[in-house]
Amino acid sequence: MTDREQSPPAPVDESDKAVAPKAAGLMRSGLVVGAMTLLSRVLGLARDVVIAALFGAGQGADAFFVAFKIPNFLRRLFAEGAFNQAFVPVLSEAATRGSRREVRELLDAVAGSLAAVLALITALAMLAAPWLVWVFAPGFGRDPEKLALTADMLRLTFPYLLLISLTAFAGSTLNTWNRFAVPAFTPVLLNLSLIGAALALTPLFEEPALALAWGVLIAGVAQLAFQVPFLARLGLLPRPWPDFAHAGVRRILALMAPALFGVSVSQINLLLDTVLASLLAAGSVSWLYYSDRLVELPLGVFGIAIGTVILPALSRRHAEQSREHFSAMLDWAIRSVLLLGLPAALALAVLAEPLLITLFHYGAMTEHDIAMAAMSLRAYALGLVAFMLIKVLAPGFFARQDTKTPVKVGILAMVANMVFNLILIWPLAHAGLALATALSAFLNAGLLGWLLKKQGVLVFQPGWRRYGVQLLGGCTVMGVGVGWLAPAWSEWLGWSVWMRAGWLSALVVTGAAVYFAWLATFGVRLRHFRMKS
Repeated sequence: MTDREQSPPAPVDESDKAVAPKAAGLMRSGLVVGAMTLLSRVLGLARDVVIAALFGAGQGADAFFVAFKIPNFLRRLFAEGAFNQAFVPVLSEAATRGSRREVRELLDAVAGSLAAVLALITALAMLAAPWLVWVFAPGFGRDPEKLALTADMLRLTFPYLLLISLTAFAGSTLNTWNRFAVPAFTPVLLNLSLIGAALALTPLFEEPALALAWGVLIAGVAQLAFQVPFLARLGLLPRPWPDFAHAGVRRILALMAPALFGVSVSQINLLLDTVLASLLAAGSVSWLYYSDRLVELPLGVFGIAIGTVILPALSRRHAEQSREHFSAMLDWAIRSVLLLGLPAALALAVLAEPLLITLFHYGAMTEHDIAMAAMSLRAYALGLVAFMLIKVLAPGFFARQDTKTPVKVGILAMVANMVFNLILIWPLAHAGLALATALSAFLNAGLLGWLLKKQGVLVFQPGWRRYGVQLLGGCTVMGVGVGWLAPAWSEWLGWSVWMRAGWLSALVVTGAAVYFAWLATFGVRLRHFRMKS
């Protein structure tokens, strides 16, 4: 797998020569990450369909979902959140200012320390599996057989935390050297492993769902093994050796502490929203889940992709003390997010019912469910641009090794979210919870942007007024056109799946064509979004 953004492989010697990565095209890198993320999301949907078809909602499926949820929760909390935010800036600084030997020593110490801590946690978790299951799913305690099955599965799935954390370490290193395609493709292997295990290994077990637990373990090994050759090609494959006294390891741990707290705050926020939704009418949790799944698609493909490629680039500019280029990159990221986020949010709002019908209106999903989920989808769509802005503004702090400020802003946003929840839940029910999330996201993004501007880190480049008018015009024409062409959603209910998919595809393609044709007519060009890292 290759990217145009790849620079020639660095030499593998242990000289004192600096090993700073060469510049890469940020837009191209973002498109690569976005495309891989889209592939992963599509395969994730296929995975869910296969698991639902083979295992339904029985005891085995329940046991697997809990056994996978525990290491997966810790992965989101630790590997892909706090560790990445702390590790990339420190590694970028070492690559920019230090020698090859210093970079290798940092990689060896971090890999060894990370592996040692997680190996100990994994061993303890496997020994304490029944108690962990009871903590995360106390209701299973009433069924000893179900509890034992889940504990057996957890002993297979928990090593995934160790493997995926080392994979995150490898992926963060590759991202720092502008190799974005490999880490972005890696999550696809989890979905392929689970689909393959469900189809091929199920007949081998007395309890068929055990095949899924083995699929998770196989995926962890495959994801780590997939990235190792690319690290070796760069001459950056570490020789793990725990060294908690290493200055780089100590700095990463210091930066991780507030970042861990920040990720925890986000998870608590989601939990509280779910608790409130569970107190509303039956189906409220599901309506929010389905609408959130649709918002996550453009957020992952656009917002998270740009946030992924900009963090190592900003970290290098900070290490080089290139303040002007740092600010220009943030401005570019905001422009890019608005270019894609505004029409995506508008499309979700205009096509809410057709999207939900095409994807979910099968079996037990009723017309009432569609109407209710569409309400929360429109509320979430209102906040989509804010969700994306958070993903590109927060790296402006992380790259400068400031993990405390985004946490403080996140706590304020969480408190605001709870206040909005209590105000909006009464008149708008579940849609009020979605709207509260959107409003708190705007508060979060606004505070991050204001602080970056106040600190002189974010300086808006010329041309914003003209750009805003261009985007507003394009979105208006697209929204009016798609809304006029789309049949009433009641008609969609009687169509076959292929007719629904065909109409939806035609509307999306037409809307995109109208939007970008308008921008091109009024002077927006691709070259305006070229930015080197």
